[in-house]
Amino acid sequence: MEVSRVRALRGPNLWSHHTSVEAIVSCSPDEESIGDLPGFEARLRTRFAQLDPLQPMGHDGLVPMAQVLELAALGLQAQAGCPVTFSRTTATIERGIYQVVVEYTEEEVGRLALELAQQLCQAALDDTPFDQEAAITRLRALDEDVRLGPSTGSIVQAAVARGIPYRRLTEGSLVMFGWGSRQRRIQAAEMDSTGAIAESIAQDKELTKKLLDAAGVPVPLGRTVNDPDDAWAAALEIGLPVVIKPKDGNQGKGVTVNVTTREQLTAGYHAASEFRDEIMVERYLPGHDYRLLVVGNKLVAAARRDPPYVVGDGVTAVRELVARVNMDPRRGSGHATSLTKIRFDDIALASLAKQGYTADSVPPKGQRVTLRNNANLSTGGSATDVTDDVHPEVAARAIAAANMVGLDICGVDLVCDSVLKPIEEQGGGIVEVNAAPGLRMHLSPSFGKPRNVGEAIVSSMFTDGDDGRIPVVAVTGTNGKTTTVRLIAHLLTASGLRTGMTNTDGVYIQGRRIDSGDCSGPKSARNVLLHPDVDAAVFETARGGLLREGLAFDRCQVAVVTNIGAGDHLGLNYITTLEDLAVLKRVIVQNVAPTGMAVLNAADPMVAAMAENTAGQVTFFAQDGCNEVLAMHRAQGKRVVFVEDGQLVASQGKQEHRVALSEVPITRDGAIGFQVENVMAAVGAAWAVGISWDAIRAGLASFRGESDNAPGRFNVFDYKGATVIADYGHNPDAISALVKAVESIPANRRSVVISGAGDRRDQDITQQTEILGTAFDDVLLYQDACQRGRADGEVIGLLRRGLQDAPRTSHIDEINGEFVAIDKALARLQPGDLALILIDQVDEALAHIAQRVAEA
Repeated sequence: MEVSRVRALRGPNLWSHHTSVEAIVSCSPDEESIGDLPGFEARLRTRFAQLDPLQPMGHDGLVPMAQVLELAALGLQAQAGCPVTFSRTTATIERGIYQVVVEYTEEEVGRLALELAQQLCQAALDDTPFDQEAAITRLRALDEDVRLGPSTGSIVQAAVARGIPYRRLTEGSLVMFGWGSRQRRIQAAEMDSTGAIAESIAQDKELTKKLLDAAGVPVPLGRTVNDPDDAWAAALEIGLPVVIKPKDGNQGKGVTVNVTTREQLTAGYHAASEFRDEIMVERYLPGHDYRLLVVGNKLVAAARRDPPYVVGDGVTAVRELVARVNMDPRRGSGHATSLTKIRFDDIALASLAKQGYTADSVPPKGQRVTLRNNANLSTGGSATDVTDDVHPEVAARAIAAANMVGLDICGVDLVCDSVLKPIEEQGGGIVEVNAAPGLRMHLSPSFGKPRNVGEAIVSSMFTDGDDGRIPVVAVTGTNGKTTTVRLIAHLLTASGLRTGMTNTDGVYIQGRRIDSGDCSGPKSARNVLLHPDVDAAVFETARGGLLREGLAFDRCQVAVVTNIGAGDHLGLNYITTLEDLAVLKRVIVQNVAPTGMAVLNAADPMVAAMAENTAGQVTFFAQDGCNEVLAMHRAQGKRVVFVEDGQLVASQGKQEHRVALSEVPITRDGAIGFQVENVMAAVGAAWAVGISWDAIRAGLASFRGESDNAPGRFNVFDYKGATVIADYGHNPDAISALVKAVESIPANRRSVVISGAGDRRDQDITQQTEILGTAFDDVLLYQDACQRGRADGEVIGLLRRGLQDAPRTSHIDEINGEFVAIDKALARLQPGDLALILIDQVDEALAHIAQRVAEA
């Protein structure tokens, strides 16, 4: 078995809505049925007993090795604790070649699971060992390493529950919610609205106390010290006992509390110095340690934090008691678990010494032995939820502290006997405020009720009903995609929306191209959604990007399918039939939001059938208002777009909007049929987004389809009295539409310049010139630099074959080079002639033609 072309499908895709790993798996003849491998399944289950039952495939009922790989990759992830449920194995048209798809929640984990599954299969084949436990441990460790921690994860989960899209911007905890101009960002438990100054203040504990004191918030007295002697002097000024800690520390690192002697203070000073240069001494406040979580202007959670401790049983030493407590599965070494393992270090030993114990002491039964003076969870402490107990005055002081510092999300550390009564009545005080506070103690307290603090944070960023989404329009089809995308973007811009667009010639933000080349894939679309100046987005969604990576979004507001027709690129990547192509193209339709719209070509049966695959509503379009599918839809009071008496008609029930095609320059008074179809599709999309009809009419009137705003899409030039048309048409359907359009334009003599893309099937290349031979007198065949796997001269040979029985063509030239062919065609033109130039290098060829026109 060989595994190749492993891809990560990072969005909804051909197979499912799940993120998945896809691989091409080649099985040898004896691996096409594991039933032909004596003892294989028994050996397999000995090594991995949790493998799901194997299901026979196809009409022959065999189980290929590829399916074993699929189920093993899924099962290993499931055993590692990953929430995955979807997998699939599909046979291709090539014998022994399969497509295996396995869901993942973390891409690196999914890839590793596939690799380990292959090792498992090989071990079962060879009857060699496979360490299942080690494999699962490795997957679990990787998953814990790469997935979001509990704090950030809780915010993401809350966003997902509200339908807000998210995207991790780094391997860490920087996350974007929403799209474009409506996006918000967090890093861990810190919002993008939190200022750097507020964060800086929170790190400076001395400044924080001054500000809180000025706001009337109780705080312990204290100051910064320079050395151990100064620290002792400060302690005497303040009055023992005291606390010594780093001035801008976190997670309780280097903090020593309840210091009563000079020796303890000196030791504490050196401990704090290991973490920061600036050290503080402040009044020790007796009582419990509380963490109050303030989000916006609300107290959303509170917890009492207790230092790490063990309870003696009269027979076990402290060291073993700690080890026993650390075996609790809730305790881990980092922040991925609800509790942290208790550190048994010098600080713990010093704490034991203060209580008269050593690591090997055996405490009496029931005796509580504290391992640290501070109660941070990161050092092994525990938390008890007390949110419902917080007195309103205590909450008010916590909110005042957060506001005084300027933190949107603030962890307020309070020391007092109880949160049931005001701080002032019990001599307590706020000892710290923290930016980006940990949320574990509130999400999974050791005792008490968990609090959904992630939802509180999301609610502070997005108001009720706001999902952070901008309108996203996805466009696919065989022909007309780019023009339709450009026209939709133009209509949205005309309505005042700052629009981002991707297509086969670049990425555009508000009409400015920021990237060039074929940008019709998900990477380019994600870049647009990332841009803060985008109010709406229109994406050309080509087959290649869909197969390679899936969609860039979880769902769209509008999906437009222009046509399927005779298809294009058939035979590549196992998309071999029109039915295969339709299944792939309908992915955008399947991922329309329930409140969204699918805009479908009613005249194309395969496109019209996609109406059954959307959760949203449907707008059908067709030039013929009597089209059966469209007419039925219209009779039901649903949206349709069609042409009647030279007018484009948009109808829904009794509501009707009309636009004269004479007012839509791109259609040339309705004579260019394929442009009329593109306009109908674009109008359906703009209507679905909610664009006003005044803006739609204005946008249609101002879009002229010239080379500057629709390059390579029926761009018309006047050259010495002759008509020159440049177009990127490159498949039989496109050529047929171009021929029909050209025949509507009077001409003395017609010539065409054409090459062929080598990655098309032979019949697709030949069929193009068969069509052209019926309409053009002169045909100039050119060979470009990129033959896409074809031998030199092979493409031109196929093109010439299509002209063998051409009823009109009387002259054929074979030329090396696109620009040479263009120049030769232009040189032959006489006034009243017409030349159709099918360009390959769109920008360069258009510039070349424009230069020749200018020189004329």
